[in-house]
Amino acid sequence: MTQHPSFTRSGSGAANRRSVLKRHERVDLLKKRGLWTDSSSVIGMPKTKPEE
Repeated sequence: MTQHPSFTRSGSGAANRRSVLKRHERVDLLKKRGLWTDSSSVIGMPKTKPEE
């Protein structure tokens, strides 16, 4: 059985950059930006874009 072309790696470098962060990465990024306190809740966390 062959593999569908959409599952293969492309040659471009843009494929390596993730657009979604894990929760701990988002908390670390918000702390770095000064938007996170220890009393903040992970529920309803603001959306963030990864740093480039």
